[in-house]
Parts: sequence; C-alpha cells; structure tokens
Amino acid sequence: MSLSYSHAHQQGSGTTEVVAVLIAITDHKARVLTVDQGKLLPNGPLMPLHRSLQAGVRQWVEEQTQQPLGYLEQLYTFVDTNRRNVDGHALVYVSYLGLVQETQTELQSKAVWRDWYDYFPWENHLQGVPQIITSFIVPALVAWADSAEDKRIRQRRYQRIELCWGVELTDDKPKQKLANSAYHYGEWVAEHVLLRYEMLYEAELIPEASNYQPSKLPENWSKMIGMPMYYDHRRVIATAISRLRAKIEYRPLIFGLMPDVFTLSELQQSVEALSGTALHKQNFRRLLDSQNLVLPTGESSSAQRGRPAKLYRFCHDIELQSLLMDSKLPKRK
Repeated sequence: MSLSYSHAHQQGSGTTEVVAVLIAITDHKARVLTVDQGKLLPNGPLMPLHRSLQAGVRQWVEEQTQQPLGYLEQLYTFVDTNRRNVDGHALVYVSYLGLVQETQTELQSKAVWRDWYDYFPWENHLQGVPQIITSFIVPALVAWADSAEDKRIRQRRYQRIELCWGVELTDDKPKQKLANSAYHYGEWVAEHVLLRYEMLYEAELIPEASNYQPSKLPENWSKMIGMPMYYDHRRVIATAISRLRAKIEYRPLIFGLMPDVFTLSELQQSVEALSGTALHKQNFRRLLDSQNLVLPTGESSSAQRGRPAKLYRFCHDIELQSLLMDSKLPKRK
C-alpha cells in the first residue's frame, strides 16, 4: 500500500514555482481554493514572460481557477528537498496568501473550494478540544517521543508536544492527561498551525512524510490527520493559516473576507472560523465599538426567525488606520 504524496507528478526543467493560498469565508466556514481534486493549490512555474513573481501567480490562478483576486501578499519561500527537476536541482516554492470572496468557478474550471479543516481537523476547537487529539495524535506523538534513544531528545520532544498541543506530560514515563479538563485554551496557541503540522510530519504520522509507514495510520486516517496533498502544498496552507491567525490579532484583515454588509454575529462567526476558537460575544462587540471598526447601515437583515439584526459595514479607511492602531481580538471564552 502506498500513499506517498511527495513525488506525484513528472519532473520539469524549472527551479522556481509560485503557489497561491486563496482563502474565503463562506457560510461562516474558512475555505481554501484547490485544484486537482483538492490535492494541489493553484501553482505553476515562474517563466521569463512573467515580469514579477506576483504577475506569475496571478496568471496561474486566473488560468487554473478563474477566481478574481483581491488582497495578495507574499507568504513564504522555501526549498522542497523532496522534489528535483530534470537536472537534479531542488525546487524553490514562492507562496502567496490571498483573501478573496468565493466565486462559483467550478463549472468553468477544475478548481474546488474546500473547508480548510478538512486538511487540519485538529485545528478546529469551536466545539472544544477535538477527540482526535486525545484519542490518536497525542498518544502517537508520545510514542514517537519515547522511541528516541537519547534522553535529551526525548525530553525535548515532550516539551514540544506540551507547547504545541496544550497537554501536560510527566518527566518519567510520560502519561498524557487525556480528559478534556486537562486541556486549557490558555495553553492552545492558535497560530502554531505550522509547528503542529511539522511535528506530525517529523513523527511520520502523515502521508506527505517521505518515510511514513501506513501501518501507523488508523483505518479512518483521513478523518484523523486530514486530507493529504501532493508535494508540500499542505505545509504551504499551514503556513498561510499561521500567518493569518497571527495577523488578525493586530490587523483587521477579516474585512477583506466579508461581504459589503453583514451582521455583528456573522462577523464574529467568520473570525471564529479563522481562529478555530470561540470568542466572547460581549468582549467582541466592545472591541468593535472601541476601535470604530464598523458603521451601522441603518438597515436590518430579513431574518426568517427571531428579531432582525442590524446590518453593518466596515469603515472604508480601516486599512490605513490599521497601519497604526493596535487592534486585538477579544479573549476566548
């Protein structure tokens, strides 16, 4: 049985590829745009006709997805040591993060929007600590830590597990505390997405790992450790989520993902979808009031049930203001 996702396509002659992580909020869910049946991000080689890296990524996104682009920033550049071109050179990825409004382009292209928690199910803490962390991930990581022959390496691995996964381990023959009460949101750092993914990769618990063993994976592994992707594309998404979760704590980038008008509940649910954690309603609304982030439109939503909610829009000069203001997310519940 083979599920290797490191060498899935034929080698090319180029040495640099551009990769786009396009994120949208749809129905209060964080979504990412993919191609090749969800196994790849929009991507392509950098070519001489591209006058810039950003021009290259925009061309490939347009050709492969027809998705209009809005906010776009360079995310990260790294070498994929698992891939080589025809001349034996390692490939360099230049990745970009884009915030967009989801459009239905699937009929015209092979692009597919996917919930990003399909790829990272352990990152969704909206209903509390996911069972997969307590039942599979932490025990498997502890076994990986225990496998180290050097005591210092074992201790370092235990410490990394505690810091990344919000658990407490004893120093001697560690026994993870698997009850939900042993997990505290104060110990879960939402923006450590990439660190958690890298640990699973290092422990060879995901198919992208070059030396992973399928026997380590449970029968329903895709629900346990998420959908795999070719090459390092899931790592690129993890990098994007880490960046976005960190930035929304001090810059109101959420407004690049919202429609022109929205209710405060819709805004909060969208922020929660990105952070993966529930926010305190009163604190969230006090934040909006104190920072003058939104303005009422004077209209209300046509709610089918209950009382219609007021509609708001964001301040159009908010991006200029965000360069100077300290806009923090409220505390978690």
